[in-house]
Amino acid sequence: MLSRMFSVVTTSTFLTFTCLATVHADSRLLATSGVTQLEGSAGGGLVPWALMSGYGDEGEWSLGAFHTSTDVDSFRLKVNGANVSYDNRVEFSAALQSFEIKGAAGDIRQEVYGAKVRLMGDAIYTPVPQISAGLQYKRLLDSTIADAVGAEESDQGVDVYLSATKVHLGLVGGYHLLWNATLRATKANQLGLLGYGGDDDSSYQLMPEVSALVLLNDGFAIGAEYRKKPDNLSAFDEDSFSDVFVAWFPNKNVNLTVAYADLGSIAGSEDQNGLYVSLGTHFK
Repeated sequence: MLSRMFSVVTTSTFLTFTCLATVHADSRLLATSGVTQLEGSAGGGLVPWALMSGYGDEGEWSLGAFHTSTDVDSFRLKVNGANVSYDNRVEFSAALQSFEIKGAAGDIRQEVYGAKVRLMGDAIYTPVPQISAGLQYKRLLDSTIADAVGAEESDQGVDVYLSATKVHLGLVGGYHLLWNATLRATKANQLGLLGYGGDDDSSYQLMPEVSALVLLNDGFAIGAEYRKKPDNLSAFDEDSFSDVFVAWFPNKNVNLTVAYADLGSIAGSEDQNGLYVSLGTHFK
């Protein structure tokens, strides 16, 4: 019931914000909202960035919503969510992930609640990168498979991360370059969809994640990401995630990302590659 209400609320919020696409916030540069990553935070598709969601600046609120679909050979992941930020300093987010094993009945669902705070710097206007700290509390609604594969904790876990983001104006042939580096402390198996920790390793591990993009003309950006993940379960090997993407920011209210994602081995199924599509919107 909770997950159904969550889906209805986020879908309604998304449609409402899309109708407000004529409203612009002018205090931050286009694309410095990032898009929205799989767990609901502002960033790339796979990696959270130090940037806050939306385009609100000092004393301003920003509201946003998103839908993401990732379709690889044996699996499909759909995510609906929303985020809010204030003062270009704090961000809160919520997402509902639905993981479908093709040919099997039922989905694995997980709720993710995030918080992020800017600690220092500005991605554009200071010599040092913008640095933010965040956490993501994850609650698995369907833990049967996590129990079966030997997860140490099958229903909930917390990731903690530190991100640094910097924008270099006009650095690449006159185009802007953005890079991000994130260090995540996590025990999650496949983002938490297969529980947390396992018989091979049950401790927190530090995992690097990186993103880079070049902002071209007409609001288009091209880039790539890499996300290393822990390998805790003896039953399955877990590989890193990576993607190459094109993002389009027609204005400060809407963004669209299309990517080719390489998710490696998932639950014993090798070479899980395919399309990633995400649509996001912001009000302020």
